[in-house]
Amino acid sequence: MKKLISFLVIMSCVCTLQAKTLIVYYSYTNNVHRIVSDLQTQIQADVLRIEPAEEGLDYAANNYALGSALIAAIRNDPANPDSYPAIKTSINNLDEYDTIIIGAPLWWSNMAAPLQTFLFTYGSQMAGKRIGLIVSSASSGISGVEADAKRLIPDGSFMTPSLWIRSSQTENCHSMLSEWLKEINYENTSTGIINMNMDNSPSLQYRSGQLFVSGDMDYVSIFNVNGSKVMQTDEKVINNIPVGIYIVQLVTNNASKTYKFRAAD
Repeated sequence: MKKLISFLVIMSCVCTLQAKTLIVYYSYTNNVHRIVSDLQTQIQADVLRIEPAEEGLDYAANNYALGSALIAAIRNDPANPDSYPAIKTSINNLDEYDTIIIGAPLWWSNMAAPLQTFLFTYGSQMAGKRIGLIVSSASSGISGVEADAKRLIPDGSFMTPSLWIRSSQTENCHSMLSEWLKEINYENTSTGIINMNMDNSPSLQYRSGQLFVSGDMDYVSIFNVNGSKVMQTDEKVINNIPVGIYIVQLVTNNASKTYKFRAAD
């Protein structure tokens, strides 16, 4: 009976929690801003606009010479933090989000430099999160921007396909966004780990049918939404988890942490 009561308390907490989405974008000409504004009418998400540290920069001056120079610096030494332009945007709660949608302008076949700075700084904290990519450009293809995103977020779980919206399509992007959300199965892919503890350091990741445990632990117990124990193991990689919603208890030294996740196809 005591175990049943404990599980019911856990489930009551689950009902109040929802997987969260963050939209991160940079926009100089405001094309991406218009796209993001439309996207906000279609999904529930928090939004973070990246701002350069130096205000009033004219990237269009001298045939976009400044922007070209910033991209060249990153290309020449992409592992060096000094290669990236300073930004004034920061975030301290990335752990709250299981999905991140990136709105990226294309500069000289690459992702806009200020957005690259943000992802260079925080990309490692996006490991295991679902990543969606929307790219705005005049005419060039988006493969270079996709490559930048995967370089800067090496352990992200990228949703495919990326969405390419040409500048001429910006004003009529609503249907393109709607179709893209269906293509990536946005409404049915809430597979992120939700930490139900007071701390902000999740110890689980879920990707493609596998649950990964990080840190020290004695064993993991997994329950379905009916309260039945599906499995108990001391393995740190759990394979072939059936589709469904689960509650996970991670036990260490007679103390436990509790998580919720949805396993999807």
